[in-house]
Amino acid sequence: MEVTQVTLTSADELTAKLQGLASIRPNFLLAFGAESLLKAVAVPLATAFASVTRVGCTTAGEISSQGVADGTCVVTAVRFDSSHVVESSTVLNGMADSFAAGQRLGQQLPSKDLKAVLVLGQGVAINGSELIAGLASVLGADVPITGGLAGDAAAFKESWVLNGNGVHNDQLVCVGLYGDKLSYAHGSFGGWQPFGPARKVTRSEQNILYELDGEPALEVYKRYLGEHAKDLPASGLLFPFAMLGSDHSEVGLIRTILGVDEVAGSMTLAGDIESAGYLRLMHASTDALVDGAESAAQAAQKMWAGSGASLAILVSCVGRKLVMGGRVDEEVEAVGDVFGQKAVLTGFYSNGEISPFTGNAPCKLHNQTMTITHIAEM
Repeated sequence: MEVTQVTLTSADELTAKLQGLASIRPNFLLAFGAESLLKAVAVPLATAFASVTRVGCTTAGEISSQGVADGTCVVTAVRFDSSHVVESSTVLNGMADSFAAGQRLGQQLPSKDLKAVLVLGQGVAINGSELIAGLASVLGADVPITGGLAGDAAAFKESWVLNGNGVHNDQLVCVGLYGDKLSYAHGSFGGWQPFGPARKVTRSEQNILYELDGEPALEVYKRYLGEHAKDLPASGLLFPFAMLGSDHSEVGLIRTILGVDEVAGSMTLAGDIESAGYLRLMHASTDALVDGAESAAQAAQKMWAGSGASLAILVSCVGRKLVMGGRVDEEVEAVGDVFGQKAVLTGFYSNGEISPFTGNAPCKLHNQTMTITHIAEM
């Protein structure tokens, strides 16, 4: 396995850097970038790598082995020696189509020898939990699913996905990975701390929260946010919800706000809510988030027994980036320290992260986590 990477600050740089990407004769290519730049490089990449599986998405910040950037496009080329990849894509016909869209993605992938799936979705009008459930209903419990939902610089208006047919704002793409020598490891961890009382969910529908303790959910939430309420939904990234069970027990999932409805007094979250459960607000410090990123990397490393070249795909929530500000590079550095110099890092700041908790646990949609997919060949 070989991996090489370039970071583009303009589309004009691609021509000069194509030779470096082509030198390893890649069979898989990932591109994560700002909307204008991802659109600008899509056609040149398709021309230069017509036979190569190409996927990617827009971001709220790009991650590379050099750290975190904004307004760039990170292109990572991979050559597998004995493994191979298969792309599947589908149009997402609105949020209600999320489960069926996941099923369509899974049905396009050959099931024989499928080892793992990487999925990327547009990150605004989507129910990530239902997307995963649809995929899992076809793939079964033994195929790990990781990935994330595209970002749009915390605007929550429109995000884009790259597949073999170009860049789209209404499509989902996933890549099936195949091969007996493929190593596919993963880890996910947050670092957020709860505060305030637990509030009972008294009315919700899938990922739309209408009431907490019998009051309009948006009204309750605004009371907690105070002056930050005027900046919703973006300010909601700083104060996500922890999901609790009906007995107030932690379930390990965090939910971020994608949108608010002032008339209905509701909030649209990035994934499903437990209708009989409770929600509690959370906040975080930079040190806690960096420690969480390191924990995610350590969880992935424990699943990997090799020592050669590898690729680590980091999907971290845009909310973490906003909290850490100028120290955001520290969480990427922490991951790099765990995997060492032979691992090439790529990824993006997202509107939702997709990963099992640990080991063979079922895949879930996460918010406000650092999620890591580590790919290598044994």
